[in-house]
Parts: sequence; C-alpha cells; structure tokens
Amino acid sequence: MKKLLLATAATALMAGSAFAGSHGGDVKIGILIGFTGPIESLAPAMAAGAELAISEVSDSGAFMGGKKVMAVRADSTCIDSAAAQAAAERLLTSDGINALVGADCSGVTGSVLTNVAIPNGMVMISPSATSPALSTVEDNGLFYRTAPSDAREGQIMADILVDRGIKSIALTYTNNDYGKGLADAIETSFKAAGGEVTIVAAHEDGKADYSAEVGALASAGGDLLVVAGYLDQGGLGIIKASLDSGAFDTFGLPGGMIGDSLIENVGPDLNGSFGQVAGSGGDGIEKLTALATAAGFDATSPYSPESYDAAALLMLAMQAANSTAPADYNGKILDVANAPGVEIYPGELAKALKILADGGEIDYVGGSAVELIGPGESGGSYREIEVQDGKNVTVKYR
Repeated sequence: MKKLLLATAATALMAGSAFAGSHGGDVKIGILIGFTGPIESLAPAMAAGAELAISEVSDSGAFMGGKKVMAVRADSTCIDSAAAQAAAERLLTSDGINALVGADCSGVTGSVLTNVAIPNGMVMISPSATSPALSTVEDNGLFYRTAPSDAREGQIMADILVDRGIKSIALTYTNNDYGKGLADAIETSFKAAGGEVTIVAAHEDGKADYSAEVGALASAGGDLLVVAGYLDQGGLGIIKASLDSGAFDTFGLPGGMIGDSLIENVGPDLNGSFGQVAGSGGDGIEKLTALATAAGFDATSPYSPESYDAAALLMLAMQAANSTAPADYNGKILDVANAPGVEIYPGELAKALKILADGGEIDYVGGSAVELIGPGESGGSYREIEVQDGKNVTVKYR
C-alpha cells in the first residue's frame, strides 16, 4: 500500500506560492511523454488522447465557470531521467502548469515524481508507467496512474502462456526499472503456474548488434522468447537478431512491445507472436474510438485511452474541488474516479462537469474502465494480442 504522507510545511508553502495564481487565467495541463526514445511510435496517439479530453472540456464552456484549458507538451525521452526532470521543471516554472499527465516510462516517472513533483506539490497521473515499485513510493499522495502495475501484467502473461500450452520460456528484459520489475513479475507468476524459465537476462537499449545476447538466450532454450523491452529499441533488436539466427521464431510480447511499428519493422515473421497490453472492451473504448477517429488518431493504440482518462480525471477533480490548485483538487481524484455516482464515458465530460458543478457525484469510467485502487492506480484489465496477417489483433480481454 502506498504511504500517503502529509506534505511538509516547506512543500506546502512552496506549492502555495507556485500555484497562487491558479484561480485566474487559462488552465494548463502538461503532457510529459517520450516523443523521442524507445516508445516514440506510441507517443503521438498518447498525446492526442490527452489533448482530446482537454479540448472536450475546454470547448464545453462548463469548466470552472467557463475557463479554457490548454495542453503543453514536453519530451520525457522515456529513458533519460535528467532530460525528463528538466522538461518537467520547465513545465512547472516557465509554462506554469496546473497538473501533469505523465511521465510515461517508469524510470523517468519515478525521477520526475521524486525530484520535481513532490518538492513542488504537483499532482501527476501517468498513463503508462507500470513498475511495481511505483505502488509503494513515498509520494505525499501526489502520484496516480491509469495503467495497472506490472505485478498484475506478470500474472496476466503467465495465464496467457499457460492457456496456450507454453511449458518453458527464455526471458529477456530492458535493463531499467520497468524491464526488471516486469521480468520479475513474469518469472514469478509463470513458475507459480508450473512453467519453466530457462534464463532471465538483461539487454541494453541502443546497441547495433544483439547477437551475443541472443546466443545466450538460445543456449538456454525454451518454447518461446519473452521480450520485456521496448518496441522501438532493444526489444526490436533482440527479435530481429533472433529471427536472423533462427534462435526463436515466436515471441511473447508484453505491453512495451505492442505497437504497429514493431510489425512494420519486423515483417511477416512476427505473425503468431502474442502478448498483452493494458486495455478494456465495452462502451468506453467504443465511444473513445469513434471520437478519436473523427479527430484523426487511433484510440486503440497502446496507452492512448489511459492518456485520455488521465487528463479527464485531473480536470474533473478540479471541477469537483472548484479549484485548479493541486493542493485543493488532489483529494477529489479518487472521488471522481470511483463509485458511487453517475457513470461517465468518453464524450460525456460536459455532462460530468455539470453534475459536479451542481454538487452531484460521478463515477468516471472513461476509455479504459478506470477504477483506482488503494495505491492510486488502475486495478487493470488487459487486451490479449496476437499478430495475425501483419496486424495486432485483440483475441480476448482479461
């Protein structure tokens, strides 16, 4: 359980000074995502998801007595903590944001939280940082995420492997907080289900040649290779080297490996590989998909629904608190995210704003079936994906 600590007097004073003007002028929401780096192919749809919610609220005329909301983008790079911190600091100081959607990857998210958000009393909701370590970070109650923890993804992946008759796996992971946490969860869950893990080996991103890593994985053997990496970086390199050498021809693909760019870069040899990514079926994603299509982007792209939901929750919490100051609206996030109240779906944010303005209650469902549990994170549902005829096809929801 996350330790919800009281903010220190110094933090409270700093936050009060930083956001003293939060009742006047336009409201600004920062979007801190890796527009460059190992998941850059996912970033456009993620940002577009958050910005769709922001536009919906801003255009409604029902937010905070008619206030406008604008998005301010910044690049987390996904992997460079110093760059992510600098970008976050610019969002707070130069841009004067009132809330933060992001960061995206777990390592930079933890760094921004510890070194920027907590000292400045800033609320942040990540749509995609999934490391289990973030569930227990001492965050002064400022951090939330609309994506589930990798502790749950490990169990989901083990279930999928067992259901598909996989008896043994080789496992490689990107050598950072995200990769290590996910690999640990997959290994533990698969072994508990009776499976064999022949090897667990880290790989570094940014290398030109992964033949040595693949050689070690191949020597250990396994029914398939699970790649807990990034689709635009080392994970891609591992798969290409495996196919080139004939070491493995089928791959288990966790969330960081799901995306159209992987299929485009690997080609038809990826057909038959499978995995999972956070996502849900039902009215929420159907409504969001229709809105996104009209806006020119794909809401089924990984973590795009979670980005829409992160931005929506921040603005709905502000409306519930009648304040854009983080210290005021932070306490309302769990209230608007969970029951009781009127269920709210994508495209219904104006309706939600009016209910809240009238003193009513809402239960925000959104595009990813949001339900925030104890640590302030999504309880989590997943799409089981299989690559079929050059496309990521959802074959089941879990």
